[in-house]
Amino acid sequence: MKKTIALILSAAMLAAVAAGCGSTAAPTDSTSSEAASETVSETASEAEVTETTDGKTFTVGFDAEFPPYGYQDDNGEYVGFDLDLAAEVCKRNGWELVKKPIDWDSKDLELGSGTIDCIWNGFTINGREDDYTWTEAYVDNSQVFVVAADSGISKPADLAGKTVVVQADSSALAALTDEEDNDENLALKDSFAELVEVADYNTAFMNLEAGAADAVAMDVGVAKYQLESRGDAFVILDDVLAAEEYGVGFKKGNTELRDTVQKTMDEMAEDGTFLKIAKEWGLEDSVVLGK
Repeated sequence: MKKTIALILSAAMLAAVAAGCGSTAAPTDSTSSEAASETVSETASEAEVTETTDGKTFTVGFDAEFPPYGYQDDNGEYVGFDLDLAAEVCKRNGWELVKKPIDWDSKDLELGSGTIDCIWNGFTINGREDDYTWTEAYVDNSQVFVVAADSGISKPADLAGKTVVVQADSSALAALTDEEDNDENLALKDSFAELVEVADYNTAFMNLEAGAADAVAMDVGVAKYQLESRGDAFVILDDVLAAEEYGVGFKKGNTELRDTVQKTMDEMAEDGTFLKIAKEWGLEDSVVLGK
């Protein structure tokens, strides 16, 4: 009987001890706490890095068939004068350059939706001054006519009754069709047998080479580049259709990004880098920034 009572008392004591242990707060594991804290810290750091990286991405919208300003070379790489300038701007600001080829007709949609940060590809300021937030002009660009060397066409008046090709939504098209203070060019356009719009200048030159067109109206910088690669088959008429300037176009109101890019371009002009890049593309005579 005593043995039974002792066993009962012993079991009760053990239960009490166990209950006491259960009600006592578990000791703090400093190692576990530090690990958890480090995990949270690492997660936060990763988020900060992602945000910073995203903030440094600079996406340039350009026409991939507009040499020498931006185009796809034989190796499938996107190259050009404007893309080299953008790359230097990104390098100096610690940004990642994203080259975004776009359909030129859709450039406003791309910019408005935020798909691109700017339009940087032989983009004419004149006539668009109020549509975008612009950098200062960096290249002086004129609109000219290109004809076959043996065409007998020596001046714009000789294009009466002829077929002229122009890129859609281009400065040359605007120079021929804008009605404001443009009576002379409108009269010239009306003298053509036809003004044909095409998607790009490669198509325009194909039409010219095939005899389907008599002239191409286009940017002089692009015209010179095209003629250098095509020998003596074509010439540029001396008379200029319109004098214009190129700038970098940002979404209306995006002055902060524009100011950063402008400041960097000014620095490039001051230290000679801008002109050096222009010389690599044969455009040194067209540069106006810093002069």
